[in-house]
Amino acid sequence: MTTDQRDVIRTILAETRRIAVVGASEDPARPSHGLVRRLLDVGYAITPVNPNASHIHGLDVHPSLADVGGPVDLVDVFRAPQHAPDAARQAVEAGAKALWLQQGVRSDEARAIAEDAGLLYVEDACLATEVARAEIPLPPPA
Repeated sequence: MTTDQRDVIRTILAETRRIAVVGASEDPARPSHGLVRRLLDVGYAITPVNPNASHIHGLDVHPSLADVGGPVDLVDVFRAPQHAPDAARQAVEAGAKALWLQQGVRSDEARAIAEDAGLLYVEDACLATEVARAEIPLPPPA
């Protein structure tokens, strides 16, 4: 990970209160399910997004970012790379401040969409891992 990406991660973690997790899963065996729990446990407000789910950790799941009410600071994407550009466009439309593609996911097109709109951007990094190793105070509960 480059120093630049580390700096962006620190900025995102310091400024984020509400996270939309695109691709959040009801299945406890899926990494996105555990991520939602971890983020809730440390105090982030989480909005799961998945058209095929209804509740995750007691939270209502929204079918798309367009259905999420209110501001979102960070959109965390747990989808395959080919879905990242669409998630980036939706993040921009939702007024998000940052876009994060989970570990193993990279997309030049998503990066261009996000950065052209002024969003902070991280790719190929695990949000749960970065939260766990954060050297900054995490946000108070929203």
